[in-house]
Order: sequence, then structure tokens, then C-alpha cells
Amino acid sequence: MTKKEQKFIAIVWDFYKEHGRKQLPWRKTKNPYKILVSEMMLQQTQVARVIPKYKTFLDTFPNVSALASASLSDVLILWQGLGYNRRAKMLHLCAKQIVNVYGGSFPKTKEKLKELPGIGPYTASAVCTFAYNKTVVLIETNVRTVFLHHFFRGKTNVTDAELLPSIERTLDVQNPSEWYYALMDYGSHLKKSVGNENRRSAHHVVQSTFKGSDRQIRGALIRLLAKGAKSRTSILLELSAFEDIRVDAQVQALLDEGMICHSKQKYSLPK
Repeated sequence: MTKKEQKFIAIVWDFYKEHGRKQLPWRKTKNPYKILVSEMMLQQTQVARVIPKYKTFLDTFPNVSALASASLSDVLILWQGLGYNRRAKMLHLCAKQIVNVYGGSFPKTKEKLKELPGIGPYTASAVCTFAYNKTVVLIETNVRTVFLHHFFRGKTNVTDAELLPSIERTLDVQNPSEWYYALMDYGSHLKKSVGNENRRSAHHVVQSTFKGSDRQIRGALIRLLAKGAKSRTSILLELSAFEDIRVDAQVQALLDEGMICHSKQKYSLPK
């Protein structure tokens, strides 16, 4: 390990000791179910919005069996306010597979976790790290920010593969979960103090505007159907701010994804 890397480690730990967000509820557990719920909620959603939803969700579905036995309708209704409702469906499907295939016990390897619905490399790594304290490479927006800032200043189009050697060399193998929490908190701080370093990443994607988007239509449809079954005429009337053809397209997309149902000329959330 170089002197620069040693100094970097000290900077990250010092920041975490003074400013670490140790009070976050998902940092007080090693339960893989609770970790998975937090990771699914935190995808593209601010921490402040997630905290109350996380607590309510776990009060309602305290374990993987409770979630697996719930209706998708109940899960989607509780998810309202977080956006990206497809995450709720994937989490629900994960719970069912864990109960049906693994008898309610979470897989303990990254490879097995990635076989679950909607679980990609990052989420699988996060569960391994934060639930099992395994030494795995984990890259997300805040971690990426830290390494770009300290080791790739002035460089653009930096790939995650280029970051990996530095991440691996500085990884705390004794306590990887706490180290990644420290990196995430420091990265969040850097974004506010020096700007979004992720713009220099080859993997940076500019999030599309929400207002007027298909995402907004999808969210509005789920919220509307959470109140009860609706006919096409009622849906178009309620969502008259959008063109009929766009609403119809998203209704069909949600039907195809199993997010909503159609019966007796009415649309509803799945039971």
C-alpha cells in the first residue's frame, strides 16, 4: 500500500468518526432481509425519503415470510412515495423465491443472491457486505465519488475497472461493512462540498426529467389504482394532463409487467 493510500484511509476514517451517519436505521442491523429492503429503497431515492418508509415497511412486513405472503397490491400501496414501483415488485418476488426455494433463509453468496429477481451485482455485494461483513468489492455512486476525487483528479471517462485496484488495496478486510459506510458518508459529503465527481465516470448517466415523463405516468397510474379499480374512461379522465395514447401505452406496459390487472373492463392492482 502506498503512502498516498494510507493517508487516504486516515482521511476517510477521520471524517466518519466525526460525521458518520451511524444513526441510520439499516446500519443498526445485520439482518439480510432488512438490509435488502433498505438497498432496494435507496436505489435512486434520497435517504431522507427512505427512512420513514423503511420503518413503516418493516412494521408491516417484519420478515421475509410476511412479505412473501402479502399481496403485491399491499406492497405497492405501502411503497407509494418512493417511486420506481418496479422495485417493490422485485422485492416482493425476491421474498417469495427466498421462502419457496430457500425455506426462508437468505442465500449467503453473491452468486446465489444475484439469482434472485431484480438483484444485480451491487445489491448482491451490499447484502454480502452489510449483512455478512464479507470482503467483496462494492461500487456505488458515493464510493465512486471518493476514489475519483482522490486518485483520478483531472481525468475523465474513468471506468470502474480503473477504480478497482485502489478500492481493493484500501479495503478494510477486518471490517468491510463499516469501511464502506465510511466511504459512502464521505462521498456524500464530497458531492455537497466539491460537486458531483461522478460526471467524470464512464458510467455516469444523467437521470431524465421526471415531470411529464413515462415514469410520472406510471406512478400516477399506481397511485390511482391504489384507491380502487378503474375503467379506462375513468383513468383517462383522472390523468387528463397526459395524452391518451401515452397513458394507454403505460397501462399496457404495466399489464405486461404484471404490475396491474385487467378484469371486467376495469384495471386494478394485483391481489
